[in-house]
Amino acid sequence: MNGYVWILVALLAIWLAYSFYKRYKLISSGSGKPESEKLTILTDATFKKQISKGVSLVDFWADWCTPCKIQGPVVSELADEMNDKAKICKLDVQHNQRIPGELGIRNIPTIMIFKDGKMVNKFVGVKTKSVLLKGLKAALES
Repeated sequence: MNGYVWILVALLAIWLAYSFYKRYKLISSGSGKPESEKLTILTDATFKKQISKGVSLVDFWADWCTPCKIQGPVVSELADEMNDKAKICKLDVQHNQRIPGELGIRNIPTIMIFKDGKMVNKFVGVKTKSVLLKGLKAALES
């Protein structure tokens, strides 16, 4: 009987660990859906190198920002749809303050589109996927 108790305790521990993992993944995007695995997470240290070539969309956000949580799933969908055409990135402004300061970001969410390291478009506030796609396509065609 004692062996069964240990098995139940082990199964409970595994279930709890999985539940916490799953909850963390859902909360991280703020949407109830996990973030796309195709998103590139940027930091102050990696920002310039990551956006230096090709077209990149960068979502400047923070975990405490409710509009950012609304924008998050839209950015994740773009990452899944754009494949290798453009790099879709996120930069947490709470933990990486140098780059947002250099770019003059005062409000979040702010989304910027870069081509070969130069900003070509900027969106402040929550934007629809169609608006962001239009901006990306313009950058890809120029």
